[in-house]
Amino acid sequence: DRIIAVSPTYAEEIMTAEFGYGLEGLLRHRRQVLLGILNGVDYRFWDPRHDPLIGQHYWVHSLADKQINKRQLQRELGLVENEHAVLLAHISRLTWQKGIDLILAGIQELLRNSAVQMVVLGSGEAPYEKGLQAAAQSFPGRLAVKLIYDEALAHRIQSGADILLMPSRYEPCGLTQMYSLRYGTIPVVRRTGGLADTITDSTPANLQAQTATGFCFTQAASAEFLQASRAAIASYQSGSHWRQIMQTAMLRDFTWQASAEKYVRVYLELLQKHTQPAQQLR
Repeated sequence: DRIIAVSPTYAEEIMTAEFGYGLEGLLRHRRQVLLGILNGVDYRFWDPRHDPLIGQHYWVHSLADKQINKRQLQRELGLVENEHAVLLAHISRLTWQKGIDLILAGIQELLRNSAVQMVVLGSGEAPYEKGLQAAAQSFPGRLAVKLIYDEALAHRIQSGADILLMPSRYEPCGLTQMYSLRYGTIPVVRRTGGLADTITDSTPANLQAQTATGFCFTQAASAEFLQASRAAIASYQSGSHWRQIMQTAMLRDFTWQASAEKYVRVYLELLQKHTQPAQQLR
């Protein structure tokens, strides 16, 4: 009766040959019943105000406390303890879909800046794992690679990192970028699927309107990814808008309450259109 995708942009994308995987014609034919509703975040578990898995709680009016988590994370991962360093993070499966090849292609240039550090958490395809391990050997104390799944460490990274790298080729919804917003860890994302629906680019107009929450690029190309990453790093280092971006990001609300209400409206609409009385549907 209805087809629900997990973000409005992905609902549009799956009607194209690039994302439809052979179903795009059928989906275009049924576009009148196709709808995108974002997934939600459970802030009982993902909120720096009361997260039991992080060392120091903080919020929009105590952003300096985030630096405590950063120093603790640097110490834990063997990075040089430097609160002035820009700490980048990538938390993901290490697959082509997630754009890890774009990160690997640009990692030398990103870390050529001695003020930049990076942590990668995740596991996946062997060539990417080997590439990250080789890069870590080239940048001791500046690049930490953990080829495991560790949710507790993911929380500590979200609370301690400055910038999240999420250059996905496709992302139906994505949760990691929504977690990072709540922790004031500013995402660099590709405009696709749920990333396009949840991250507001730091354009001059959005910065002036105080609606910016991240840095976006369009093509899945190393040059564009690097340009967006450099813009995020430069914004952090200049400090002119960074605090405002963090506060705006942290106050975005992607709770399940809003998503659930949209699903309820869909179900009620279907019940009203059904030929049988609602009592017979129980």
